[in-house]
Amino acid sequence: MPVPTPRATAVRATALAAAGLLLTAGGALAAPAPASAPAAPRTTSAQVVNARLAGHPSYDRIVIDVNGKLPDATVKQVTRLLYDGSGEHVPLAGKAFLQIALTPAVAHNTAGDPVYKGPRLVRLHLTRVKGFAKIGDFEGYVTFGVALDKKSTWTVQRLSSPSRLVVDIRH
Repeated sequence: MPVPTPRATAVRATALAAAGLLLTAGGALAAPAPASAPAAPRTTSAQVVNARLAGHPSYDRIVIDVNGKLPDATVKQVTRLLYDGSGEHVPLAGKAFLQIALTPAVAHNTAGDPVYKGPRLVRLHLTRVKGFAKIGDFEGYVTFGVALDKKSTWTVQRLSSPSRLVVDIRH
């Protein structure tokens, strides 16, 4: 068996040390964070706090009040209204329906207590709007349903100071 030279021994020792460092570093990277590590900061969602409805001479208006920055909002016509999460039918009579969804948004505080103080399910006698319901506060979406007496056109305005979404439904 040949006797290793001092240079071969040094090269082998360096290679073993490098391999050990890589194994140690890799293990540290793969290890889970200790339980005492701080959690990543949560993003703050806008809080939906109220909804107001009123009739005007040429349109019916829905105003949704928000604490914080106004989130993205979609208004679309749907064939029927279903409660978010459960999928149960919303008991509002109408010939056409709108769904209004805000995201990221919540209607509760961090403790889970409701902050939304507006109508939950109401039948109305406005020119076009015949019913309104809060149909969801689920997974970052706050959703409302609107029952109409017939298909209608609408406009959406995003207003600030204070933050609010305005939906006008033409007569």
